[in-house]
Order: sequence, then C-alpha cells, then structure tokens
Amino acid sequence: MRRRTLLTLAGAGLLSACTGQTPERTIRIAAGEPGGFYTAFARQLAAEVSATVPGMRMAVSSSQGSVANVELLRDGQADLGMVLAHTAAAAQNGDLGPRIPLRALGRVYENYTQLVVLADSPVHSIDDLAGRRVSIGAPKSGTAMLGANLLAKHRGVHSEALPLEDAIAALERQRIDALLWSGGLPTPVLKTLDDRVGIRLLPLDTTAAGCAPMCDPVVVPPRAYRHTGGVPTVGVPNILACTPELPVDLAEAVVRILVLRAPFLVPQETVGTQFLDVRNLIGTGAVPLHPGAERAYRDLHG
Repeated sequence: MRRRTLLTLAGAGLLSACTGQTPERTIRIAAGEPGGFYTAFARQLAAEVSATVPGMRMAVSSSQGSVANVELLRDGQADLGMVLAHTAAAAQNGDLGPRIPLRALGRVYENYTQLVVLADSPVHSIDDLAGRRVSIGAPKSGTAMLGANLLAKHRGVHSEALPLEDAIAALERQRIDALLWSGGLPTPVLKTLDDRVGIRLLPLDTTAAGCAPMCDPVVVPPRAYRHTGGVPTVGVPNILACTPELPVDLAEAVVRILVLRAPFLVPQETVGTQFLDVRNLIGTGAVPLHPGAERAYRDLHG
C-alpha cells in the first residue's frame, strides 16, 4: 500500500507542478491483436495508470502489431506502442521506409516465437514445411517480418499473412499447416486451441531467424502448453516505445508504474521470462531511453 501511495503522490506532483491542479490527460497506447499478450499487458498498465496517477488515463487500441504500432507513433496517432526489438531497430535504421526516431520507456518482457502445428501433424521441423501452407503473422506485425526471414531459405513453403484469430481457425480446419506467432507464454487463444485439439511448437534458432543480436535463444518452459516444454526457440525483447515528442512528465510517470507496480503488470497465467525489474527494463538496445524514463530510473535506483 505504501508503494501505491508514493506513486500516487509522485504522479500528482508530476502532473500539477506547473498549474497547481491536476489536469485531465490521456495517453494512447497501441497494443496488438485480440487474444495476445500485447493487449493483456497494455490493459493492465492502463488500469494501473488510472488507479495511481491522478488526472491521467490510458486508452488502449488494437493493432496488427509492431510495424503498425511504429507507424501509429510516427503519424502521431499513438503516444506509446508495443514494438518488438528487431522491428524497432529496423524503424531506427530506415529499413521500413524513412527513418523513424524512437525512444523507449523500458524493455518490458520477452516475446517467444511460436511456430505452431497441430499435435498430430506430420511436421516436426521447419524443413518439413516444404510444399505446405504457413501463416507468418498479420501483415503489419513484427512476427511477419521475422517469419519472412525464417522461411527465406526454405523453398516451396507457401506463406500467407493472417491475423492470429484467422490463422488459428485456418489451422484447426487444416486450411494451413502451421502458424507463426510471437508473444507471451501461454498465449491465451493458443492455450484454448491446445486444450481443444492439442498443439506442438517446432524448434527454431536465432541464426535461422536472422535477427541476432536483437534476439535471444530461449527454451519454452514447462506448463506453457501440453506438449511443448523444452523446445528451443527465438526470444525477442519487447520495447515499450514512444517518440521524442512524448512529454517528459508523462514518460516519467509511466516508468514509475513499470517499476513500482511491476507485480501487477504480468498476467497470472504467464510463464517464462519477464523483464519488469530495473536491471532489465533499461536494456533497450538500439532504442535509447526517453529523457523522462532516464530521470525516473535515476531517481528510483540511482
């Protein structure tokens, strides 16, 4: 309770120092597809913002994923966006078009790349996908970027870009043979599919994904799904991104929530690696921290 009180007081001070009163302000966060961890995390963050910072609320909007979120930040249609590290680096480098300067509030958790087949599928490796149909993710997702790299050296794979819910329906009806997804473990809609018909994850590595050093080799932990514990795959850090134009006080207020309310920002069912502690939050790689984030981290931890 003491931490909530301190955060409330800090937020009140940040937002009313200039006016002597608490103004109403809204932060727009671009999340991801329904049923994914981007949306779950953004909603929990929004709830903490509303509960702890006077006069501030957070509006969560759906999107196709990282590429769409970068575009929303660029166009001023979002204040914050969930962005995979390799997508953020591509935006910074101008690989997605004109260079998009991004800033980070923190490295919030690890996305697990999940190449999913039905449990009874004859496919046991990415090499077995030759001549088969694979959804590589929604058209403007970071997953689709990763999927294009993964399949580039595998001739004969018929790829298509489907949103997650459409891909799950197509996989269950066997209109496709596999789907690619990048998200937390377990992803709720994939857990539902696993409970209903059973799924497996194919092994993947960072070399095949072509995203090193921004990707990490990770192992799917037990309890993620029924038949997947111990499978090696590609981990991609997820960045809570913004542009340099985000006001310093807003950035600082959100970072204080990331640090002080961390236990309340991870869904209870989640297993695997989460980064919501200061040692990892500041490790944003190619995306520099926003000045407000820097100030908050220094104030909280020196």
